[in-house]
Amino acid sequence: QVQLAESGGGLVQAGGSLRLSCAAAGHTFSTYAVGWFRQAPGKEREFVGACSGRGDNTRHAESMEGRCTISRDNAKKTVYLQMNNLKPDDTAVYYCAAKLSSGSWVWLEENEYDYWGQGTLVTVSS
Repeated sequence: QVQLAESGGGLVQAGGSLRLSCAAAGHTFSTYAVGWFRQAPGKEREFVGACSGRGDNTRHAESMEGRCTISRDNAKKTVYLQMNNLKPDDTAVYYCAAKLSSGSWVWLEENEYDYWGQGTLVTVSS
């Protein structure tokens, strides 16, 4: 098993940046692919981005095109979501999730992930 903890959320003005972290505890982190999802008030949870276990493949949602970068440091057991040019529509609770997958695959659907963090709130003011 792996335990996940997100951090780095907070209040930011539109146009600002935040870097979210997803720290893992448990098994060898490089054997897990990681995804980022978010849930805005009154909306369903949606995909934001994902990173393969090796860290050599990433994907992100079209809504984040040109505004986010996903990276990971397996030695620190941490995956990062760098978000720039934030918009009020980005306001949500952001979750990281992990799936046992040590290769280069990325996973885009939340039902493919087995472990979830508690989430971190990002609020973007206009």
